[in-house]
Amino acid sequence: MVTDINDTSCDVVQIVTSSGRRITANSSLLASASLVLERMLQLEKQKQRRNEESKKITGIKIRILGVPHEAVVAFVRSLQSRSMIEEDVEKYGMHLLVLSHVYQASWLKKTCEMMLANLLTTETILDVLQLSHLCDAQRLHLRCLRFLVKDFGAVEETEAWRFLQENDPWLELEILQFVDETDLKRKRQRRRRAKQQVYMELNEVMECLGHICEEGCTEVGPMDRAPAQSPCGRFETCRGIQLLIHHFASCHKKSCMRCRRMWQLLRLHSALCDQNTSCKVPLCMQFKVKAEQMQEKSEGGKWDLLVSKMKVVKVMSMLVKKMKEESTP
Repeated sequence: MVTDINDTSCDVVQIVTSSGRRITANSSLLASASLVLERMLQLEKQKQRRNEESKKITGIKIRILGVPHEAVVAFVRSLQSRSMIEEDVEKYGMHLLVLSHVYQASWLKKTCEMMLANLLTTETILDVLQLSHLCDAQRLHLRCLRFLVKDFGAVEETEAWRFLQENDPWLELEILQFVDETDLKRKRQRRRRAKQQVYMELNEVMECLGHICEEGCTEVGPMDRAPAQSPCGRFETCRGIQLLIHHFASCHKKSCMRCRRMWQLLRLHSALCDQNTSCKVPLCMQFKVKAEQMQEKSEGGKWDLLVSKMKVVKVMSMLVKKMKEESTP
C-alpha cells in the first residue's frame, strides 16, 4: 500500500515496514511532524552524501518496524495530513499510540489518547492501561483508572484481570489503591455535602424564625400584627417552627428536648443577629448580653465553629438571593 504524494523526488522517502513492504511519503512533512523522524531523515541524507553510488538511488529509505504494515500506513497518513481518522484509531489505536510516543509526534499522541479514551471497554481496559503507563500517556492512564472504578466488578470477571493478578502484582496494587482512594473520596464528599445540607437547612430555620417574629405567619406572629391569611413560600419549615413555638410557650417540663431545641435556636439566632435593640425575636438581646458575660467558656470551640459556619452560609444565601433577583426581569 502506497501513500500518494505530489512532490519532487528530493522530498520522497521510502518507509520499509516489518512485512518488507514499502510506503512512499513526503520527507518534509514527516520531518515537520516528528522530531525522531526528522533526525532519522537527516542521518539518511548524510549517508547518501557520503555514498559514492548515491546518484543511482532515488529518494531515501527508513524503517518503521514492530507494528503491522497497515498501522504504519495509518501513522504516516496522519502525520502528512495532520489529522486522525476515527476508523484508523478503532483498528490500530494502540499501535498509533506507541508510534506517536516513540517518534515523538506530540499532537498525534494527544489525539490518540483522547480517541482511545472514548473507545474503552471492559475487555480492552487493562491492555490500554498498561500501554498508557509505558507510553507515559497520563491523561489516558487517568481515564483508564476512572473507567475501572466505574465498572470494576465487570473488569474483575475478565480473563485479562486474572492474568494481571498472576503476572503484574504492582499494577494490580496500583488499581486497587486507586479504587480504594476514590471510594474514600466519595464518602468524604457525601459527608461534606450532608453537612452543607444541614447548615443550609439550619439557615432556612433561622430565616423562618426571623420571618415569624418580624412579619408573622399563619399561626404565630408579632402582637401588633394579625396572622397571615395565606402560607409563605417556605411554609413547611415555618409550620414546624410555629408548632415548636406553641409547645415552648405552653410546656412546663424541666427537661424537655423540644424546649431545649427551641432554646438552642434562639441562642443561635442571637449569635448571628446583627441588630441591637430592634430585633423582635424573643430573648435575642438577653442572649447577647449573657454571651458577653460568660464568653462561652463551657463549649466555646464547638459553638464558635457552628456560628462561624452559619455566618458563611448566611452570607452565601444572601448572595444567591441577590443574584436571582438581579437575573429576574
